[in-house]
Order: sequence, then structure tokens, then C-alpha cells
Amino acid sequence: MIVIGAVLLGILLGVYNARKRGGNTADLLQYGAVYAIAFGIVGVIATIVIHRMLA
Repeated sequence: MIVIGAVLLGILLGVYNARKRGGNTADLLQYGAVYAIAFGIVGVIATIVIHRMLA
């Protein structure tokens, strides 16, 4: 659940930043993908840390 939320948040922030900078459709897709990957990795790490703390 954390990873899915992080990926969705990453997509939204990436698209927002691309629009703020005046990007076209390709820019929106690229920023969304890059932010989704970065936030997904952070989400996986957070999930592992939380799981280890609770186990």
C-alpha cells in the first residue's frame, strides 16, 4: 500500500512540475515516470524499514 501511494504521489508531483515548467506531453510523461520510479523506490525502502521495526 505504501508503494502504490508513493508511486501515485510521484506521478502527480512529476506531472505538476512538468506543467509548471511549461512542458509538452512528452515532458509530462517523462517527469511522471521519473518521479514515480523515485518515489516507488522510497516507498519500498519505507515498507522494508516499517516491516523490520514491527517484526
